Order: sequence, then structure tokens, then C-alpha cells
Amino acid sequence: MKSGMLRTLIGSTLVLTLFIVSSCGNTKKVVYFPSVKDGGIPVTTPFPESLIQKNDILSINVSSLNPDATAIFNTPNSAGGGATGAAGAPVGYLVNSEGFIQFPLIGNIKAEGLTKNQLKESMVKTLVDRKLLVDPIVTIRFVNFRVTVLGEVNHPTVVTVPNEKLSLLEAIGLAGDLTIYGKRQNVMIIREEKDQKVIKRVNLNSDEIFNSPYYYLQSNDIVYVEPTKAKVASVSRTNQVLPIVFSGLSLAIIAIQQLTNKD
Repeated sequence: MKSGMLRTLIGSTLVLTLFIVSSCGNTKKVVYFPSVKDGGIPVTTPFPESLIQKNDILSINVSSLNPDATAIFNTPNSAGGGATGAAGAPVGYLVNSEGFIQFPLIGNIKAEGLTKNQLKESMVKTLVDRKLLVDPIVTIRFVNFRVTVLGEVNHPTVVTVPNEKLSLLEAIGLAGDLTIYGKRQNVMIIREEKDQKVIKRVNLNSDEIFNSPYYYLQSNDIVYVEPTKAKVASVSRTNQVLPIVFSGLSLAIIAIQQLTNKD
């Protein structure tokens, strides 16, 4: 009699444990682009140039046939508006709160809202018009080109992009890929444009992403992956059921101990 009760209690405990484990798991296969077939996908959207924003740091190099005349333009700190690194070494020009950089001999130059190429053309024209240099060459790069990836990814991170070109898929890969609970059809991209936050949602289950203007990310973009309803439900269900399970296991252990001691 006692042995039968003991076996019943042990069996019930095992069944309950297996039920909880299976209910908390999700074995649904998650894939990207399920409708994409083999073959080429025409790309109609050109690679976008990032617009310069306030608080961006720009590396600006000027060269010409006269190295001596050019030297002063390659010392950011002499302008009073240069950004410096941890050791005090110049790393570039900071775009101030009014959208300007302060450049040697030229003074304030409007940078916010321009592409690197537009700013380069403006600077070359100014250098020539003021007869400061002959046939100058201006090279501009972002020092702080970065993208933030948050939400249902394995490793939320801030990605620094030295080559200034990063696709949405690359950013997700650098963040360790989406978790099984990431909502692939509704990935949010937050982008700053002209003093406002622009929010765009993209679907990673559709091949239309390859021609989206948001396929390539821009500096300071934020990528947020929402959790699925299954994730929210599983967390809620686990929080509700686990105390009951632990209480049931405790009672079962006490009952087993008492039956064993009587034997």
C-alpha cells in the first residue's frame, strides 16, 4: 500500500516537472526571409550618405601642392573647436550645438544637415575663393559612426563602424542575432533627421528589406527588436506557475520522507 502511494507521488512529481519544462520551451523553427527563392534580387535603392548631425565628430584632412601652407589645416586643436581623445590628442572636429565646426583660418562652417561630400565641396570652394590654397583636396570621415542594437538580441550592444557602412543584417549579426523570441516582422529603427526622431519598422520575413532605405544604417541609428507575445506569455506563465511547482515538490518530498520513515 505504502509502496504504491510512494510510486504514485514520484510519478505525479515527474509528470508535473516535465509539463512545466515543456510549457516553458519553444521549439518553433525561426527563419529569415522564408519566401525568398534562389536567384538575384534587383537592388534599386542606392547606398545612402549619412547626414552630419550635432555632436558628430569629423576627421578632416586637407592636402595640396604646398605642404607648408596646408599644415595649419590639419591641427584640429588650433581651431578651438577640435575634439580630443583620452590622452589629449586631436581626433577631429566636433559639430557644436548650433551645427557648426570651427576650422583654422576659415572660422565657423555649417556642417549639420550636410553629407560629407557636400561639406567637402563647401570647404574646397571656401579655400579657393579666399586664396588660402591652390587645388586643395579635402577628405572627411566620421570618427563616431556608431549604431545601437537593443531588445530581443543575444548581445545588446553599441556597434562602432570604422568603414561607415553597415547593413541592418550586419548589425543584428554583431549583436549575436535575434533570440527565438525576437519579432522578426516588426524590427524598429529609430533615426534622427532634422531635429526629429523618425521611426521605421521593417520586416525581416520579406525580401523587400533589401530595397528599403533603412537596409543600410546611418550613424546614431537605434535598432530595437520587440519580444513576441510568446515571450511575454512564457515569462508571465513561469512567474505564476513556478511557486506552485516548488510548493508541490516540497509537499511531495515531505510525504515521501514520512512514508519512508514509517517503513
